[in-house]
Amino acid sequence: QVQLVESGGGLVQPGGSLRLSCTASGFIFNNYRMSWVRQAAGKGPEWISGTSSRGGNTYYADSVKGRFTISRDNSKNTLYLQMNSLKPEDTALYYCARVMLGKSLGEYDYRGQGTQVTVSS
Repeated sequence: QVQLVESGGGLVQPGGSLRLSCTASGFIFNNYRMSWVRQAAGKGPEWISGTSSRGGNTYYADSVKGRFTISRDNSKNTLYLQMNSLKPEDTALYYCARVMLGKSLGEYDYRGQGTQVTVSS
């Protein structure tokens, strides 16, 4: 079955960096576009970044553009999110999601359990 497992979250000071990973299994990873989505406490999900199936095209929400970088290694079935210049407002549960075929990057059919990122001094 489809599984997406995130790792790499934690507590970081403002201005710091983290790198999230998402390991996929149960499907042909390089057939699918992938996204990162986050959800802060008490708020709805926010799509923040997506990538094409081979990683050649990447897309970002304005809230993270210039600070976050999405990438993927299809040989390892792994999706990454490099997060730099972190701000307290980046605090959220971050999860990776498989984008439904033919749909927009914010429309996904599977997601992982998520990894918590907390930005605080």
